[in-house]
This record gives sequence, structure tokens and C-alpha cells, in this order.
Amino acid sequence: MNWDDDTAPPADERIVAAAAEGDDQAVEAALRPKDLSEFVGQEKVRQQLDLVLKAARQRGATADHVLLSGAPGLGKTTLSMIIAAEMNAPIRITSGPAIQHAGDLAAILSSLQEGEILFLDEIHRMSRPAEEMLYMAMEDFRVDVIVGKGPGATAIPLELPPFTLVGATTRAGLLPPPLRDRFGFTGHMEFYDPAELERVIHRSAGLLDVEIDTAGAAEIAGRSRGTPRIANRLLRRVRDYAQVRADGVINREIAAAALGVYEVDSRGLDRLDRAVLEALLKLFGGGPVGLSTLAVAVGEERETVEEVAEPFLVREGLLARTPRGRVATPAAWSHLGLVPPQAAAPGTPGSGQQGLFGA
Repeated sequence: MNWDDDTAPPADERIVAAAAEGDDQAVEAALRPKDLSEFVGQEKVRQQLDLVLKAARQRGATADHVLLSGAPGLGKTTLSMIIAAEMNAPIRITSGPAIQHAGDLAAILSSLQEGEILFLDEIHRMSRPAEEMLYMAMEDFRVDVIVGKGPGATAIPLELPPFTLVGATTRAGLLPPPLRDRFGFTGHMEFYDPAELERVIHRSAGLLDVEIDTAGAAEIAGRSRGTPRIANRLLRRVRDYAQVRADGVINREIAAAALGVYEVDSRGLDRLDRAVLEALLKLFGGGPVGLSTLAVAVGEERETVEEVAEPFLVREGLLARTPRGRVATPAAWSHLGLVPPQAAAPGTPGSGQQGLFGA
């Protein structure tokens, strides 16, 4: 697929997208750690979860229900599979959008085996009737199946074997309190620091049979947005570059050159991110500017700018959302090598002010 020079690729096809699509899912399966001892990062969540699982195994009981929240690509699905492995139990994987009716959930729950792990991704997107059925299933291991309609409808109780629900969500605030309260353990996944990402990259490089030095791993880690999934994707692209244009060994120079080809800069910004910043700085003097106006200037939909580009720019301290609109921070001017308007002489390019007679 080719894109015009001034058009960013679709959000789900960006090399720095946190979601896994297509081939990424197959590669991720091969790179995922199999137990908690191999899992890198998330030290607090990992230690707490280790205690929960060990205690359950010692009691010979199923583990408490687990809720994992955090941004995409931080390891929620991986942890759910590790939970199943640690409990020596099978795992059933589904997602909230796939459960639109209470009957869909009843069919899944009634087929579970004792001790089985049910992984429910994007649990906040499940339908309300299914949520209400899940309350009783989690607490009492029972669901009421409604037979018939109208006044003649009857509820038939269906006993369920004990199971462990692992829910994953990127937006924990959208979960209703009655559902959140039924999870025995809640873990929030944080973004990784560069040192942790370096360990992820070295481990993945070993599995992929890629030779990489410490400086090369650090270069990739610094551009990975604190997300292991992005780090692994960038590693594979740098591997391709090193294989075709070098001797196959990844060092800092090779990693920087490869990621330059893929337009990922030193802070992990890609073409869409920089387009947003450049429009904000060069066209609107750093803001404030409305979201719709900024989206038109970039040539993207409002939702794409707000949901795809802005979260990372805000987290990096390059852009601020204010009641008057979007505003660039001093760090944004510095990153793009531009001079803020207040530091430039009035009437000069980039000053954000018109000269005498509007010149």
C-alpha cells in the first residue's frame, strides 16, 4: 500500500501502533514468556499476582478473579496465559465486543471446565445484560437461564463449576462498580522504562536469533513508547534493515538508521505525531487551537488526532489540552528545533505576531 507524502498511514497500520494486527499476533505468541519468572517489568503486579496464584495452588482452589487494566501492548494477554500456565489449567479466550447478548455469555460459561481460566479482553465493551449475568456467575458460580417470554417466562438456575475470570481493559473507569468489586485482584499495568524495554529486546532478540549489542537495544528501547509490543515490532524492522543493508548485527548506528527509514524519531514520534506538532507550531504559533481545526490542518479525522496521536504527545509532555484548545509545550518547540514565539522578535517568521501593517 502506498500513501501520499502528506498523508499518515491508517492508525492501525502505524509501526508505533500499540494494537496487534495480522502477523503481529502470530509473532507475539512466539515471543510471549511462559511463566512469571520470565515476565519482564510490572514488578508490583507480578509479585502480587505470584502470591495470589501460589496461595490458590496451596489451597487446591481456583484463583480469585483477576482484573488487568492498562494501555494496549503492556502484557495483559500475556499475563492471562501465564495465569493459566501457573494454575495448570486450560484457558478460554473471548472479548467483550463478541458478547452482545446474555445468551452468548451463558453458552460460554456453561461449557467451562472446573478450574478453567476465562480470559475476557476489553471487558468494558460487553453488553449490559451480559454484565448483569456475569455478576452472579463470578460470585455464586451460577446463572439463571430465562426460558420463554412475557408472563410465562421462567428462570432456570444453572450451576457452574468454579472458574477464574481474567478481565482485561484499557479503560477501567468504564466498568460499573458492581463488576469491579467482584474481582479479587486488580492489577494496573504501567508503561515500561527504557531499562526494562532493553531486557525485553535482548530476550526477544535471542528468540529471533538476532545479534544485538547493548547500545543497539538502548536505541530501540528509547523509541518504543514504553510499550513491549512496539519494542518487539521495531526490533523486527531493524533486524530486516540490518540483514539487507548491513552484516546482520544491530548496533546503535544501524538501529538509528533503520528507524529513520521507518520515520520513528528519537522520542518515538512517527509521521502522524510530528505532523500534529508541526501544524500546531508552524501554522498556529503553538496554540491554543481547537481540535477540529488542528485535524483539518493535518488532513486527518478529529477522532484520529484525539485518540491516536494526542495521548502519546500529552504523556511525553509535548502537547497540553486546555479549555481554550490544544497548546504546544516548550519541549515540543525544542524537539522540532523551532523557536517559540515569545523568544522571537515580533513580526519575524515563527513569532506568532504580525508585524506593522500586518506584514
